[in-house]
Amino acid sequence: MSKKEAIDATVTGNDQQVGFRAAVMKQAIEYNLAGWARNDANEIVHFTLQGDKQRINSALATIREGTKRSSDINITTASTTIKPALDAFTIVDWTSSSRNITNKYTLVFELRADDTPISPKDAKAEWHRILEKTLDKEDRKKLEPND
Repeated sequence: MSKKEAIDATVTGNDQQVGFRAAVMKQAIEYNLAGWARNDANEIVHFTLQGDKQRINSALATIREGTKRSSDINITTASTTIKPALDAFTIVDWTSSSRNITNKYTLVFELRADDTPISPKDAKAEWHRILEKTLDKEDRKKLEPND
């Protein structure tokens, strides 16, 4: 059986309005990790990842690279308590400045039962399905195929 762990992370750098929380969620989808990502009132991104230790490390390696529009990213992590009932990854109050989506949405990825990683391409497709089922009709029109 794989070794489970949970980490809390704090992000500093140019991480606002650059798709950073979405990037974290895409890694959670790819590696089937539970947790959450949020912006604090001081515009610092915090996130938690819970699941297989090696997959958390792989996700963190990609997250540390940042997004195309972020810069000077630094992530500090600390171990935290595993929550056995946590079975999803959630972003609360997600918006998209690049697509002029100002309505706030709660995006939820429910863990896959088989607990296996998927390809980045399949993770991106799942991300798009989450957006399609969550956003209202007008905001769905603003999505692009590469979202």
